[in-house]
Amino acid sequence: MGDVLLLVIVGFLAGTVGSLVGLGGGVIIVPSLLFLGAIHWLPHVTPQVAVGTSLVVIIFNGLSSTLSYMKEKMVDYRSGLLFFIGSGPGAIIGAWMNNKLSLEHFSLYFGLFLIAVSFFLSFSSNASARSQRKPFKITRTYITNEGETVTYGYHPLAAIAISFVVGFFGGMFGIGGGSLMVPAMIILFFFPPHVAVATSMFMIFLSSLVSSLTHVFMGNVQWLFALSLIPGVWFGAKTGAFINKRLRSKTIVIALRLVLVLLGIRLIYQSFS
Repeated sequence: MGDVLLLVIVGFLAGTVGSLVGLGGGVIIVPSLLFLGAIHWLPHVTPQVAVGTSLVVIIFNGLSSTLSYMKEKMVDYRSGLLFFIGSGPGAIIGAWMNNKLSLEHFSLYFGLFLIAVSFFLSFSSNASARSQRKPFKITRTYITNEGETVTYGYHPLAAIAISFVVGFFGGMFGIGGGSLMVPAMIILFFFPPHVAVATSMFMIFLSSLVSSLTHVFMGNVQWLFALSLIPGVWFGAKTGAFINKRLRSKTIVIALRLVLVLLGIRLIYQSFS
């Protein structure tokens, strides 16, 4: 019973953080399962099982968050579906590569990359002004909580290519892909942070469905852990979406940068452990 309660708490924290900044929750679930197994609070799980279990749980995180953001009309469905064209196949290949490659060799470089991305996000404050000067094949507008009308957009082929890379790393590391997709949407496509987070959770829901099926097929899911994590994740996702809707755009970017730095440090540490 104690193990179940512990996993519910982990799920709630993962759902809250994941939904708040659009990262999906795997950034907390995967290391938590590995750590709790290492200190014998839970039965030992391999990295592959931690990733597979995380991706199954992230489905419910993405669904719960998307339903909450839908009510506020923050989700850009067309963009999310276009991104999924790239992230879906990328997630399948990433999940398959998870069984074939040593993740430790990638953790150091991926961690350093995420830290670098967090610093690049500091340049996103002028995204609105820059987007007015940059031609896009697909253009959208959104009125922020501060009353500012933001124009954003992208070229479809570039968006699909970037989302493929995002899906690949999400499937391989079990982090849902949002750690790369949200910064990409903000920095490259000038998405308002609120829309980037909401659309990311919609895309994460779709891509996690695909990549988790791959892990289920390979037997990489601990179902008892997943069933214990899902209730906490579901309500945590709604909590994160509730907080997100009440924050300023700059505050969301700051929170995202902090989570990316912490995730990067965790991956770098993992590469040496």
